Amino acid sequence: MLRRQALKAALAIGAPPLLGMGTARAQTGKPVEWVVGFAAGGGSDAVARTVGESFGKALGRTVVVMNKPGAGTNIAAEYAARTRELGSLVFTADFATLAANPFLFSKLNYNAERDFKPVGMLVRFPMLLVVNNEVPATNLAEFLAWAKQQKTGVSWGSAGLGSPHHLVGELFREQAGISNMTHVPYRGAAPAVQDVVGGQIPAMWADSATIIPFLSEKKLKAIGVASPARMDVLPQIATLQEQGLKGFEGYAWQGIVVPTGSSAEVVKKFSQSLQQALADTRTKARLAAMGVEPMPGSADQMGQFVRAERSKWGRVISANNIKLD
Repeated sequence: MLRRQALKAALAIGAPPLLGMGTARAQTGKPVEWVVGFAAGGGSDAVARTVGESFGKALGRTVVVMNKPGAGTNIAAEYAARTRELGSLVFTADFATLAANPFLFSKLNYNAERDFKPVGMLVRFPMLLVVNNEVPATNLAEFLAWAKQQKTGVSWGSAGLGSPHHLVGELFREQAGISNMTHVPYRGAAPAVQDVVGGQIPAMWADSATIIPFLSEKKLKAIGVASPARMDVLPQIATLQEQGLKGFEGYAWQGIVVPTGSSAEVVKKFSQSLQQALADTRTKARLAAMGVEPMPGSADQMGQFVRAERSKWGRVISANNIKLD
């Protein structure tokens, strides 16, 4: 479902084709390989190809997306960390690669802190708490009151064990003080959404790109969004913070990194080109249509953000004894 929705949004506004891409101007230098840890056609792939087009124009080089899916981005991360193509490779490093996997896996063939240098953040997918239409709640207070009354507990779904959807849900359960909520992991967001729509489970945490079509068609209700400000594309949905859950925030997010051996000059040039790409009006429109928010900022700002996220979610993972091996 995420793949189909992202493709529809991208194609509707003239996104680049789902093959390698060039730029409108003459190219100089070796092509830049943009590594993505997910299959072609999915949301992460669409983001890379959309931003990659304007990134390549700003850089003056051809950008070619290379998909290396599997193992929660670990296959792509190891490939990027071991490359000898310094100065010609960037990697979409996300929530999993940089913040969660170091705690979810006992052993990795790369080190997220040691093997990569930040270039800049890409986008974030705000998380929303959504419920079946039969649940008698339209806001946080009503949901909490209803949940606490359920003698058999409340099941809630996620895109999978250790996913940002799962971890945001565990943090919510902790901060909201609900002890009778049971996590039901799915193999992806699409089957979880279908079960919430069908009433097999009453609630789930979903990313914005996946859930917007279901909210637009009124197949589900949103209790709130886990961001400090309301989303531009869903301004009617209140944040959980403004509903009383102070400081509660959670996203799936992505940034660009390069292998540690890359020079400071390469990092600077890539970072500048990325900021130009994210500021491009057409690129921003494409991202908005996908339900994602750009996260412009310097390499140093990305480093600070990632360190904070690693600390935050590492604690949640450890506190709930979550492991993927």
